[in-house]
Amino acid sequence: MRVGLVLGAGGVLGGAWLVGGLHALATETGWDPGSADYLVGTSAGAMIAGLSASGVPPWFMVEHSAGETPEAEQAAQAEASRSAGAVFRLHPGVPVLGPGSWRLALASLARPYRYSPAAILAGWMPQGLISSEPLKQTIRRVAGHGWPPHRNLWIMACDHDTARRVAFGRDDAPPASLADAVAASCAIPGFYRPVEIGGHRYVDGGVASTSNLDELAGMGLDLVICLNPTSSLHAPQPRTLGERAAATLRQTSGRRLGSEAKRVRASGTEVLLIQPTVQDLDAMGTNLMSGKRRHQVIEVAVQTVTGRLREPEVRRRLRDLPQGGSMLVRKPPGSLTGRPDFGQLARGRWLAAASASCPRL
Repeated sequence: MRVGLVLGAGGVLGGAWLVGGLHALATETGWDPGSADYLVGTSAGAMIAGLSASGVPPWFMVEHSAGETPEAEQAAQAEASRSAGAVFRLHPGVPVLGPGSWRLALASLARPYRYSPAAILAGWMPQGLISSEPLKQTIRRVAGHGWPPHRNLWIMACDHDTARRVAFGRDDAPPASLADAVAASCAIPGFYRPVEIGGHRYVDGGVASTSNLDELAGMGLDLVICLNPTSSLHAPQPRTLGERAAATLRQTSGRRLGSEAKRVRASGTEVLLIQPTVQDLDAMGTNLMSGKRRHQVIEVAVQTVTGRLREPEVRRRLRDLPQGGSMLVRKPPGSLTGRPDFGQLARGRWLAAASASCPRL
């Protein structure tokens, strides 16, 4: 069974929801999310996809968020953030006045019908003041300065001058380290400073799409599982101005998600969409960049996504998922005496996959 996994955008709390969702998925099915044949991540989803592809199991992300790391690791992690890079520091460069991208701003002014509202805003908004270095540091702690061994890890970002989406990790994309690619995918226009890669500046992949699910249309997959934090089928009636703005965002994200899912299904691939419930939305609130409720959101997501996965129809669709290595799916019994070697886990995962497809190895 060939499986794709798509992790959508959603800020700090959307990333937390993804962690809880992936933990539920691994626990309920025995499948290692990082072993997906294609792994597509956008913004917060890029961070979680990058960690997964680097061998970090969902259960470890949950425990790290809760502060339950092995004793041997505690000293090394004393200075490490448990917020998945959600540490906001001013960029050391000089603030840039005017539109963040004059080229995109003027192009959208001349031909606005060619650009989405998000792309137009990305061009006209000033460059952000927040550094993406904490995001890079989070990835470097597990992947160093290179790229993990995953064959098809695609990190989605947008060229800040053209609004063209780029899938870092794909053959047609500029070379980049995983840390730079994830930081670029997370660089919300007007908040983070754009990330330069190969002489071009890149911003949040959510400018093009909060999920970029349609990137997997026609890839010959049997199933694509998409977790999308910024859409919901069960959004409550908005009451405040903030709730109305959040509801508009979710409606826009949901319409795009539905259109992309339709395209993937038309190519012959089954699609399973997993979206936040009312309980998840209550836990997240309207400020997705707040880190105060991060672990609460993870815990609620574990419960709500588990409930979704136990629906008979969903169980049927997931019953043929390949089983993953035990340590990549569930925490080993007892307490760990040291931090797992995530690089070794990732390499072992793909060596096992190669051996299964080529018995002579």
